[in-house]
Amino acid sequence: MLGIDTNVLVRLLVVDDAGQTQRARQIVSRAVQEGVAVLVSLPVLMEAEWVLRSRYGLDKDRTLTALRSLLETRELTFEDESAFEEALFNWTDSACGFADCLIGAHNRRLGCRATATFDSKAARLPGFVPV
Repeated sequence: MLGIDTNVLVRLLVVDDAGQTQRARQIVSRAVQEGVAVLVSLPVLMEAEWVLRSRYGLDKDRTLTALRSLLETRELTFEDESAFEEALFNWTDSACGFADCLIGAHNRRLGCRATATFDSKAARLPGFVPV
């Protein structure tokens, strides 16, 4: 398995540096040709969302579109794809952040009955309880 860092994932999404984008595509293609899974971890997804918003100025809708497009990329494997999908679904209509949505969804997959939080916005998400 080959894990990719946020900067590689962002190059694949944003295509703002032709040389780096080509190198990112090549390493993913090479891994796939060799039968090696290309892993996108949960921290990489959280950081990628933050980078798309803060560095590239994407609004929530454009960020959602970019992150959803990853799910259609057959070359990529996700640490917890079902939690990623649930987080995107919950984030669509939520006032809280993507990270909170992903944390809650992932915790449910790990068997947590709830996720305790001081964040009043996150506390309104399914599976969160206020502290």
